[in-house]
Amino acid sequence: MAEASYPNAPTPIRAGLKCCCPRCGEGKLFQGFLKLAPACERCGLDYGFADPADGPAFFVMSGVGILVTAVFAWVEVVYRPPMWVHLVTVFPGFLLGCLATLRPVKSWLVAAQYINKAEEGRFESLGRHDFDSRRL
Repeated sequence: MAEASYPNAPTPIRAGLKCCCPRCGEGKLFQGFLKLAPACERCGLDYGFADPADGPAFFVMSGVGILVTAVFAWVEVVYRPPMWVHLVTVFPGFLLGCLATLRPVKSWLVAAQYINKAEEGRFESLGRHDFDSRRL
């Protein structure tokens, strides 16, 4: 059965920013804050293929950590504020930065998995690392 054509299919980045279905661009991707819906309510795409695992959390923590740490270091060098200023700005910066970007990054990775047809790796060597078809 041929898959239906979706001319308005979003790019992975656009699907990530909108947190929408990677096939039709209209349905919701999430059922809760970070829990994926079972399927798209518009086009019926089953989200069972999606397994971003810890990728979104790693990218978000790394990116936000680098950015907040750079701002912290710049403020410390230029203004030398008291320690309590850092405590009331840096920790909320980490927390809000991570929470604000986690959903779009997870949505982007799910869309990239769908568009690139990513799947679990498999050996084509029938269990042998030195596969040679002449030996069959």
